[in-house]
Amino acid sequence: MGSYSYYPGCSQLSSAEEYGDSAVAVAQALGIRLEPLPDWSCCGASSAHMTNRLLSVALPARNLARARERGGDLVVVCAACYHNLRSAQIELLEDEEMASRLERVIGSDPRFRGRIVHLLDLIYEVVGLERLRERVVNPLRGLRPVSYYGCLMARPPEMMEGDNPDHPRRMDELLDALGAEVRPWSYKTDCCGGSLSLTRTDLVVGLVNRLFEAAEEAGADSLVTACPMCLANLEMRQREGKLTFGHEHDLPVFFFTELIGLALGMEEADSWLSKHLMDPRPLLWRNGVRTGGRRPA
Repeated sequence: MGSYSYYPGCSQLSSAEEYGDSAVAVAQALGIRLEPLPDWSCCGASSAHMTNRLLSVALPARNLARARERGGDLVVVCAACYHNLRSAQIELLEDEEMASRLERVIGSDPRFRGRIVHLLDLIYEVVGLERLRERVVNPLRGLRPVSYYGCLMARPPEMMEGDNPDHPRRMDELLDALGAEVRPWSYKTDCCGGSLSLTRTDLVVGLVNRLFEAAEEAGADSLVTACPMCLANLEMRQREGKLTFGHEHDLPVFFFTELIGLALGMEEADSWLSKHLMDPRPLLWRNGVRTGGRRPA
């Protein structure tokens, strides 16, 4: 189905290694070749915009210049990277003065005119639901997830091409094609407080608790996301809520790519799931979903 330039992002090589690994493996299994952008560097998420205005545009601009030299479209999996790169792209194409200034700073033209596309959208558009459904050999029957996009993929509204920024559906439809019983809820794009995780933990625990309460009210047994910051924040903070709110949540969180890999019967899926702070495999085992690893006696 073609090759695409791919911006890995820092998290996918470190704290969210399972997301990066599953993204590349699932894309390849579906006929999409992701070729890492040469000499890529950090996009500045999520601290650059709080540190220096010019730096917050220059960091993604350097990567946009590499993408411009490479040609074609650019695929991203991290929601924060997606937001930073697309925001910078829009600004640089509209602000000639800023584009010229940064061209002098980074030494190449940062005005990238290709499409910056999230892998979720690429799979939805290029592979399609029917073809994905036909590839399922390990259906996710019994799994009752809610889709959680977080705020960075949906704001401002032009970030979400081809979907409703207030009530996006593409992740729901992908999960449905995998056999999951997706639960409807109205918190898909609410913020989890990820960027305040260390500085205002009190606020973050409240936001996370509200998300899990809403998911439970919707009848969900798990959350699925496309954002490494959201997943880390949700996994770390949900049990802290017991100290503040008197209730401990126990809902695993998945990357959408992990669930696609599971449904396609990919053996390496177990190694991805084993890296989570909260092991999601017991929930899958209870539902009879094979993970490729050994199930405890």
